Amino acid sequence: MFLGYLSPPPAPAPVIVYKDVGGLVTDYEAQTEQYRRENREVRLHECRSACTLALSLPNVCVYPDAKIKFHQAYNEITRETDLGVSAKLFAAYPAAVQARLGYLTREYRILSGTELIGLGMRNCNSPSGTMIAGAKTKTPSATEIASAQSTVNPNPWGDIARKVQSAVSSAFSGAPQTPPAPIRVAVADRQEIAPPPLISIPLPPRRPPSLAFTPKDVEIPARQRLIGGAQPILADTQFSRSALAK
Repeated sequence: MFLGYLSPPPAPAPVIVYKDVGGLVTDYEAQTEQYRRENREVRLHECRSACTLALSLPNVCVYPDAKIKFHQAYNEITRETDLGVSAKLFAAYPAAVQARLGYLTREYRILSGTELIGLGMRNCNSPSGTMIAGAKTKTPSATEIASAQSTVNPNPWGDIARKVQSAVSSAFSGAPQTPPAPIRVAVADRQEIAPPPLISIPLPPRRPPSLAFTPKDVEIPARQRLIGGAQPILADTQFSRSALAK
């Protein structure tokens, strides 16, 4: 985990400063110029002394609960205030921050992240406040544009129209040298199917009357009479004839 201003992660990852207590102004000036060349994003939680040079970067942001602590620069050996370096620090701050501070003193003057956001600094927590250096804007494809337009202005034709629109977009979004494939749309009509016509089937021919069911007074043709020794289908011929006679 990278905590300090002088120990960044590999580019182009953002530099997240959790707590930096400052140091030699020359070291922080060199690191600030490197971030400026790389177009790096720097996010501030707690930043003191020479670390406040980060406020001069175009891609710096602060968290609402951040604490930025300002004071005059001083000689590390003699501990005497260096007015020239202090003036360079003050001149690096945005104009709104300079107006709020007024001047620097040997004692810390603290501005919170909320105050700095009110002065125009970028909020790291806002949706538009996070930026990755070097990121490229993705160009939407023709299919995505057609889908977005369909959502904004729905087509009254319903699913069939959306499928046609998607097929047209897919056909024309291919390589220019490849001719678009033909688009075929099949729409099924709902029609009632009439039942097949009735076919008249002739009845089978009637069977000739059996002797068992022939009344006594009916003349039986010679070809239908019983052969000698043959018996009718029903054993009780007399019963069957009497039943038919009734």
